[in-house]
Amino acid sequence: MNDIAMDTSGWLAAAQKLQPDTVALRRAIHEEPELGLETPKTLAKVKAALAGLPLEWKQGPSSTGAIAVLRGGKPGRTVLLRGDMDALPMPEDTGLPFRSKIANTMHACGHDTHTAMLASAAKALCARRDQLPGTVLFMFQPGEEGWHGAKKMIEDGLLDNPAPEAAFALHIIPNAPAGVFTAKAGPMMASADEIYISVKGKGGHASMPHHAVDPIPVACEIVTALQVFVTRRIDIFDPVVITFGKIEAGSTDNVIPETARLLGTVRSLSEESRKAAHEGIARVAQNIARAHGCEAEAEIVLGFPVTVCDAKAVAHAAASIGATFGKDAWQDMKAPVMGAEDFSYVLHRVPGAMVFLGVCPEGQAWQSACPCHSNKMVLNESVLARGVAAHCAIAERYLAQGLGG
Repeated sequence: MNDIAMDTSGWLAAAQKLQPDTVALRRAIHEEPELGLETPKTLAKVKAALAGLPLEWKQGPSSTGAIAVLRGGKPGRTVLLRGDMDALPMPEDTGLPFRSKIANTMHACGHDTHTAMLASAAKALCARRDQLPGTVLFMFQPGEEGWHGAKKMIEDGLLDNPAPEAAFALHIIPNAPAGVFTAKAGPMMASADEIYISVKGKGGHASMPHHAVDPIPVACEIVTALQVFVTRRIDIFDPVVITFGKIEAGSTDNVIPETARLLGTVRSLSEESRKAAHEGIARVAQNIARAHGCEAEAEIVLGFPVTVCDAKAVAHAAASIGATFGKDAWQDMKAPVMGAEDFSYVLHRVPGAMVFLGVCPEGQAWQSACPCHSNKMVLNESVLARGVAAHCAIAERYLAQGLGG
């Protein structure tokens, strides 16, 4: 164990030497963000940064996702490290000198940092290739923001030959203490599914609603009834969140429309509560509509599954980070969050963990920092070296002893 601690403690120094490269790549990606499954310019920047290194590249037909394979100097286990590459369709209002040059496109979720940290980790691990007992897979993934990019890469066979036996990912959090890592065993992030409800009534004149069947108050009743459904029909210890973010109905003030439409999201932390929520949404919508002489159709579009972290993998990450930075660098995550992650597809295949890294901007209280998906989100770039070192420490420790040590 002493040898492990000594080896991993050297990763921070290696990451700090690479810090100019990490920041430069992060800023280059940030300036030219790309959306969805096609991120060719971002991948080209990554490949240019890793040119000349002993990496084998694999790509598939469904996206610009790529796996860089590093085969160590000795046979052994295979571990996967992941970084996502896509941005969000939103404006940037940070005022940064390297702010987005692409209209209504911004790296507001930190994927630019995830990619840059993973690229620098690949450089650092390549420098230790001869000493590594096994294989490291660097997963550069597009399409995390709702596009199921991880699933596409799995379906393309990119996680086969060699297949990982464990998988880890880092995700930055601007509104968390800088330099502190956290994760949670078991369900850590929610599934996320889309809700589409159409309520059909009978149109008419606004002054004579008794001659029409108004779908608007029925739609509103469905929204409120589903909040009651969540609190009275779903186990509070296996929670569900239902939120409607959009209501569409009508064309003017004095016409009762024929149809009202609801668009929302349902989040859950288990497949059991997810199924119960789906069934309840359809039942409540249809029966409330029927009670008022309307018809309702409810459609659920499946999104990411629940992100479930393996207990041994979380303990492994905590031990690796503690050996690298000291025990104060790790805090156990107290409760899951209802956001969703498509790294969940990878964790459904192999044991692993997603680890959050606080990157609160310098001089700012973390509680007041703009969160991910904010148009004003900024972060502390000096913390990125810790993310690079964490990737390396987690991978090296796994190759040396698996999840049992």
